[in-house]
Amino acid sequence: MQVTLETTEGLGRKMRVNVPADRIESKVNEKLKEAAQRATLKGFRPGKVPMREVKRRFEPGIRQEVSSELVQLSFNEAIQQESVVPAGPPKIEDLVIASEQDLEYTALFEVFPEVKPGDFSEVVIEKPIAEVTGDDLDVMIEKLREQRLEYEEVEREARDGDRLNIDFEGFINNEPFEGNKAEGSDIVIGSGNMIPGFEEGLVGLGKGVGKDLEVSFPDDYHVDDLAGKPALFKVVVNSISEPKKPELNEEFFKLFGIEENNLDAFQQKVQENMEKELVQAVKQRVSNQVMDALLDVTDVEVPKTLVDRESERLRQEMVQRYGGNNKVDSSILPLDMFAEQAKRRVSLGLIMNALVEQESIEVGEDRIKAKIEEMASSYEDPSQVIEFYSKDENQRSQIRSIVLEELVVELLLSRGAVEEKTMGYEEVLKSLQSEQQVSD
Repeated sequence: MQVTLETTEGLGRKMRVNVPADRIESKVNEKLKEAAQRATLKGFRPGKVPMREVKRRFEPGIRQEVSSELVQLSFNEAIQQESVVPAGPPKIEDLVIASEQDLEYTALFEVFPEVKPGDFSEVVIEKPIAEVTGDDLDVMIEKLREQRLEYEEVEREARDGDRLNIDFEGFINNEPFEGNKAEGSDIVIGSGNMIPGFEEGLVGLGKGVGKDLEVSFPDDYHVDDLAGKPALFKVVVNSISEPKKPELNEEFFKLFGIEENNLDAFQQKVQENMEKELVQAVKQRVSNQVMDALLDVTDVEVPKTLVDRESERLRQEMVQRYGGNNKVDSSILPLDMFAEQAKRRVSLGLIMNALVEQESIEVGEDRIKAKIEEMASSYEDPSQVIEFYSKDENQRSQIRSIVLEELVVELLLSRGAVEEKTMGYEEVLKSLQSEQQVSD
């Protein structure tokens, strides 16, 4: 077998492969003999079909089958011979398949880059120092009550925060539009679920009162035919309900696993959960900075093949996340919109793999077990979670990846500088949220 390899551009490679005809013919003849033993043709006894007839009927298909097998097999042999590692499947061009001739083809592919992790000694990582205060606890408990608001019907004019049940009908230039009408629709004033001006226009209305609302659809409204257009909505209020926060009582405490009517036990559990969340947020903020710094100090050429593959995976994730059970064609989302995030992920993966190999980092079973127990501790029955992760190899593999990243972060932190910064509980969580929105 003859192989020639050349670099096209960057990580691109062009490989020309020639497989001798005798290798092909030997395999074709072998399969023809097998076909002759199995062939059942009218006028011939099983296994007695003349070879010329077998060739006439089956050779084209067998030759195509053998050629496909040999392309795959010879490509694998060729990359081993040339000591190259493709970053993805090759594109086969100029394929020559003919009887008594050598099999020839050109394979186009990208290779993995050689990655040399950069110097981390000058990197400075900011580590938040925070604690959960009594004020933080009070704010969180109020949030938990607000998340479980109940509404009680009242006989007064509508205020901000009220839930109104309304009928409405909308018009643009005195003409109805698709989706312009609803009856018995619940709307919370101030929720921002309706277009600007709609909810605000309901303030001050009473039960049974109607009003014409003149509003405009936002320029970036998701329905192109409505975007930026002024509209008139005829609204009638059916009922008004005001929000009521649930009392801090036994019924409320049970929602959080506290069976007894014990305010102190409830507060303690909420604080414990907040402290766990804070620990994870601090760890994640530090990890995000380490990853950002790793990208900054390391030059890495990224195979387009890997970026495209990761972009497609991210696109599928988004479709599944927002498409629900409905079958949504992922092609409605342009692949380019995921390219930047995909490139970041692929780059970090390549650098991390290089670090793991360079530093001979290994994940011990004790570390995996500890991580599983840590994750399980936030569940009502930790033992079930531990059993689930212990039996599912795919889940264990994900845990292994998490632990591996933690080990890399720990290594890099030991080489860089860490500056502590005092922050509040909410400040840490909000800053982490902002960072994640930027990275996504």
